[in-house]
Amino acid sequence: MAGKINIRNKKAGFEFLLLEKFTAGIVLTGTEIKSIRAGKASINEAYCA
Repeated sequence: MAGKINIRNKKAGFEFLLLEKFTAGIVLTGTEIKSIRAGKASINEAYCA
C-alpha cells in the first residue's frame, strides 16, 4: 500500500464555521485513485452525510 495521502478542503474553513473536526476514511476505486496519485484530487463539491 502507498504512503498516507491527506486531502484537505482549506476553503471550507473560510466559508463555514467548523465546530468539530473528524478524521474519516473513504474507499476509492479506478479513476478516483489515478487522480489522487497524480495530485489532481478535488473535494470542492464533496459533502459528508
